[in-house]
Amino acid sequence: MTIGIGGAGGKIATVLDPGATLVNVSETELNKLPETGRRILAVVHDARGQFRGSRKNPVIGRDAYQSVRRELLGLIQGTTVFSSTGGGTGNGITASLLEELAKAEDIPPVDKTRFALILPFANMEPAEFTRNTIDFLQNPLSAAIDSGTTGNIFLFSNRLKFESRLREDRFNAMIADSLKVFEAVPDKNDELVLLDGHIDHEDFELFTGRPYFNHFTYFDYDPESPFGDQLEANANPLLLRPETPIETLFLLEVPSGGDPTILYDILAHFIGIDVSPVYSVVENPNITTPFITVSLLYSRKPAELLDDFNHISEAHTRAKVKKSLEQHVALPRLEVSMTKEAARATKERGDADDVLQVLRRIGKL
Repeated sequence: MTIGIGGAGGKIATVLDPGATLVNVSETELNKLPETGRRILAVVHDARGQFRGSRKNPVIGRDAYQSVRRELLGLIQGTTVFSSTGGGTGNGITASLLEELAKAEDIPPVDKTRFALILPFANMEPAEFTRNTIDFLQNPLSAAIDSGTTGNIFLFSNRLKFESRLREDRFNAMIADSLKVFEAVPDKNDELVLLDGHIDHEDFELFTGRPYFNHFTYFDYDPESPFGDQLEANANPLLLRPETPIETLFLLEVPSGGDPTILYDILAHFIGIDVSPVYSVVENPNITTPFITVSLLYSRKPAELLDDFNHISEAHTRAKVKKSLEQHVALPRLEVSMTKEAARATKERGDADDVLQVLRRIGKL
């Protein structure tokens, strides 16, 4: 099952899973999405929030979490949760979920929750999104990772959307389609002829139940070219760039009659960086070129991610201060004689003697 929290999370979840559960504080936003398996309206104390959403304020999302807390904690077991880190609803409710998970004990891998987080492209999006993301990475996400109680965390970035000028629905479909390729790994092991290794559903659940960041990608594999160079060149543009992996999993598909021993160059690459992979080789009659799906788990700490966003946030702040200084207008200083101005004003009103007498009295004071 898939759960989409907030506006962005709900849109992607419905593309990936027609039976997704959607959570939002805005009834209006929920009604904009296609019919799905379930809709949960989180209640906020401010009635306007039910129609206007969290307005980029995670505090409203955290407040709304209390109304759906028990229900969500039961639903998220073994699921993938989609959420944006920049807004109010997705950030607030998801942060509260992560804090709850950080307190949990001994969650079996099959019951661990995977989080697909949509990070803002700070150069092109509102400054509030960056500030919300910094707090999210620094606090709830960091605590959950340290506790080891989450499954894989996918760090999707809006960078490609803005740099390639993609329509939002097209970008959402790209995220959903890429996840479908990755999640098809155990199904292909069941359906295709197995040539070497093995990845069944239990192996896959164990791997995706690890509390690490997951960068997965897939591409046509050229046995004549170094695998490391191909992996570097084919990093998934939808995700943040990966760090040095701790664990890895890959599925190599070869055409009918293809040579399965081309996997040894791939194994040599991972052994060379001290990573023992979980792998499988299958024969796929529907392809003409070897195809590989590979996942890298890495433990890049949120503190390191924070550095990236903090640098961008500081740059934004400096730019705003500079613009404010440039827009500052120096007003000319005006020298005003109270006596002359009073005389002028009272001349117009016709009661000069009374006003001038008052001014003389004030002068004595």
